Amino acid sequence: QRPGPAAPAWVSVGQRQANLQQRIEFGLRTGALTRSEAYRLRAELQSIERLERRYRAGGLNRWEMADLDQRMDGLSRRIFVQNRDDDRRYGQGYGYGHRR
Repeated sequence: QRPGPAAPAWVSVGQRQANLQQRIEFGLRTGALTRSEAYRLRAELQSIERLERRYRAGGLNRWEMADLDQRMDGLSRRIFVQNRDDDRRYGQGYGYGHRR
């Protein structure tokens, strides 16, 4: 019996963008991201999405795919760092809920 088809080793650009957006929204909902952090991260994601549309208009080549991958890798790292930098939204960690 032959094994089934292997899953692709890559994730589509659209799926990566959706995953990045979900990570930003999750960080905002949980308070790990401040509004300003989420705004900056969303703006960077939108910039990548605009660039992708420009690239696709002329047909996406290998260099353009690699460029998009590199940009999304960088954004992914920034989301990771911002989610763990211990900044808090106003009212979370600024003396509220703590008894002295």
